[in-house]
Amino acid sequence: MDLPKNRFKAALAESRLQLGLWSAIRDAAVSEMLAGCGYDWIVLDCEHSPRDVPEVLAGLQAMAPYPVQLVVRVRSLDVAEIKKMLDVGAQTILVPYVQNGEEARLAAAAVTYPPEGLRGVAGAVRANRFGAIPGYFTRAREEICLIVQVETREALDNLEEIAATPGIDGIFIGPSDLAASLGHPGDPKHPEVKAAITDAIRRVRAAGKPAGFLSPDDELLDAVLDAGCVFAAIDIDIVALRRVALGRLAKYRQRISATPPE
Repeated sequence: MDLPKNRFKAALAESRLQLGLWSAIRDAAVSEMLAGCGYDWIVLDCEHSPRDVPEVLAGLQAMAPYPVQLVVRVRSLDVAEIKKMLDVGAQTILVPYVQNGEEARLAAAAVTYPPEGLRGVAGAVRANRFGAIPGYFTRAREEICLIVQVETREALDNLEEIAATPGIDGIFIGPSDLAASLGHPGDPKHPEVKAAITDAIRRVRAAGKPAGFLSPDDELLDAVLDAGCVFAAIDIDIVALRRVALGRLAKYRQRISATPPE
């Protein structure tokens, strides 16, 4: 059995635009349904959802038959949590709130086996098909994609240092926390925040790394795509669900109110 290929990592390395979806709903049946929708990549979010390792495992298993590439956003820069996510089969890890080169180096070490890194060695886990992949421990890093999330003023100040860190495969600009850090909580479309986002995208690309972003807002998405964003999550499952539910209800409430009583 061969080491599974990470097509998402390959696409980022070639700067091929990847359109994705953010998933906060931890139900495996929902994950399976989303996997068949045609997105290039889907994030299983653990930072801002109740999802934990068992739900990530269930999601990975449910989505495995589909061509979509899965990204797991861990709760924090936690070496032990990252190890667990890798062991259950995650090949792309997104680490939030990385603010400087030191933290970027720790993230890179967390996804790499010794002697270069800190990843714990387990002989028979889902990642190595329970021991069935020859040479897994020497080859695993080839197909692991590490993305770090830049989302504070401090991180922007250190962006080039973070981008130059060996082992970083992509940099994701987090709009919500960045807006708060810049003094505009809840307003990622504020002119100062929007300018900082697009400038960060350009700086990431100038540093030779693919840049990523998330927003269900068309205006922000257009701006980051114009700036050179390579991997863009264009919606959030729970937000999309609420939007459709409210829209359908409003449509038929309007119809009922427009119908004259008999």
